[in-house]
Amino acid sequence: MFSKILIANRGEIAVRIIKTCRKMGIQTVQVYSEADAGSLAVEMADEAVLIGPAPAAQSYLLADKIVEAVRQTGAQAVHPGFGFLSENAGFARRLRDEGIAFIGPNPEAIEAMGDKISSKKLAAEAGVSTVPGHMGLIETPEEAVKIANEIGYPIMIKASAGGGGKGIRVAHSDADMAEGFAAVKAEALNAFGDDRVFLEKFIVDPRHIEIQVLGDKHGHVVHLFERECSIQRRNQKVIEEAPSPLLDEATRMAMGAQAVALAQAVNYDSAGTVEFVAGQDKSFYFLEMNTRLQVEHPVTELITGVDLVEQMIRSAWGETLAFEQKDLKIDGWAIESRIYAEDPYRGFLPSIGRLVRYEQPEEGDQEDYTVRNDSGVREGDEISMFYDPMIAKLCAWGETREAAVEGMARALEDTHLSGLGHNVPFLAAVMDQDRFKSGNLSTSYIKDEFPDGFHGVKPTQDQERILIASALAMHEVIAEQDGDPSDRTDWIVMIDKTPHGVGLSYDEDEEMILTLTGGGDIRLSDIDWRPGLAQFKADLNGEPFTAEVKRVADGFDIRHRAAKARVRVLRPHVAELYARLPEKVAADTSKMVLSPMPGLVVSIPVVVGQEVKTGETVAIIEAMKMQNILKAERDGVVKAVGAKDGDPVAADDVLVEFG
Repeated sequence: MFSKILIANRGEIAVRIIKTCRKMGIQTVQVYSEADAGSLAVEMADEAVLIGPAPAAQSYLLADKIVEAVRQTGAQAVHPGFGFLSENAGFARRLRDEGIAFIGPNPEAIEAMGDKISSKKLAAEAGVSTVPGHMGLIETPEEAVKIANEIGYPIMIKASAGGGGKGIRVAHSDADMAEGFAAVKAEALNAFGDDRVFLEKFIVDPRHIEIQVLGDKHGHVVHLFERECSIQRRNQKVIEEAPSPLLDEATRMAMGAQAVALAQAVNYDSAGTVEFVAGQDKSFYFLEMNTRLQVEHPVTELITGVDLVEQMIRSAWGETLAFEQKDLKIDGWAIESRIYAEDPYRGFLPSIGRLVRYEQPEEGDQEDYTVRNDSGVREGDEISMFYDPMIAKLCAWGETREAAVEGMARALEDTHLSGLGHNVPFLAAVMDQDRFKSGNLSTSYIKDEFPDGFHGVKPTQDQERILIASALAMHEVIAEQDGDPSDRTDWIVMIDKTPHGVGLSYDEDEEMILTLTGGGDIRLSDIDWRPGLAQFKADLNGEPFTAEVKRVADGFDIRHRAAKARVRVLRPHVAELYARLPEKVAADTSKMVLSPMPGLVVSIPVVVGQEVKTGETVAIIEAMKMQNILKAERDGVVKAVGAKDGDPVAADDVLVEFG
């Protein structure tokens, strides 16, 4: 077995690989850019080698730097993780030529499957069902429009070398096709150094289901069942689960057999994923093959007990698979939520900066569910604009899907982050939705359920009780600490501007009893909170909960899952005055185009004095390797331009102002 492995990646996947290497007694070398010098992966690895500046094109994407680090440290093998050089056949071939093991498939398999055009042709030859489309290269927007009309809209525009949700657009018209084709080519060239684009029919109301395959160098290939990855936003997976709530056993076996047949056709010899687009009628079509470890691999590990990173290492060493297809079984259900540094209340725009607080849920068995949290950052770390904004992959396992969903909801409650925007409230909202609980999923789920974006949710009756009880309990703790306890037994607890009358008493065990004016008593026990803590934990009528809390001048900001509110504990006569306070009027920014996120200005194609019509592009901002096109929301004449090409900008910086 290898004695030393170099990890040519960063963040949570680097940490994940280090953990398995430690388990196997293998030393690790972590390469890093200047931006990652103080990272968790660098701290955990046995050795670390600086390979360049922050931009990936000057560090993690430079094969020369990786090979030099291998030679410098005496590593015998390279694990590429996912992204960066993980699906670069030239890199894998170079390592092989230099006598360095590549922990991934052979370069010929990467070459055959890594190009999405050739892979579809090979899939068809292997008897795998494929989506109708145009697999040839397309050079111009005019040619793309012509082909799209032959196939029929809607059409998906995809970068041939794409991955990670980048380089993908859906066109519903000729105008969409012309604009989207140019945008995808630009994104593809920037992200992958390859601007080739192809088209395929977009399946209406589809589901995204993928099959995990695993092969060795002796011709053996198995599949480890499926993962459902339909909850996506902008073609980026957000929530994954295994198995899929759609599939029956017959469909599962059919998809698995096709995936194995395709892997065998290219002599596949590592972990890989065959992705399918599936109809609600359980029809399925080959989408692409990812010749690497997937981001969402933990859910497969949780339902099969197989460590995929370990199996990749063993395969690269030349070992034969230690199990056959008949040995693999599905045990329970697992869900993964990708926690991103993005602001769901601002259209999910990237939110870079310092992670001021990061409290993670306890991992392991939690009675009714099990928690796993794969993270590459710690409290105090910086989320950089140069890389993917993922903070963690939070996973929950349960014996049933219902148990896994509730386990995930509880794990999200126990996650607290501050210092930047994050999508935990949004993930919690999905877990609480009846549609998600029913398993009725599609890739348009987020767009269908949140057509106007995410603005939080109104608290349910149970959540109102959590907000009331938490606020009143914190109010009492603070009063006691300040030496000003009150013997008042009647309070008005205002959730935003809605008053709730509450009677307060204590039983013989000093547990709080709250009597609501609307009827019913609630009991609050096992309170775990003191001033300064960001999480309030307690049992409400015997059920545990965690709320995120912040003390403010006139009360508390409290969030439970996706419901948040300003909550005030007031004497009745004071509550009457609050109801009369005027609403604060927001500043008028209707004549301004603001940067929606921190990033770099790609271009501002307007000048002072120019007349602009509604819908015209006024700025292009790049952040997290994605280009964001900003368009005028009104007709007007440009009064001022606040930035120039190449400028760094912060969220809400004024880019263009109209007269």
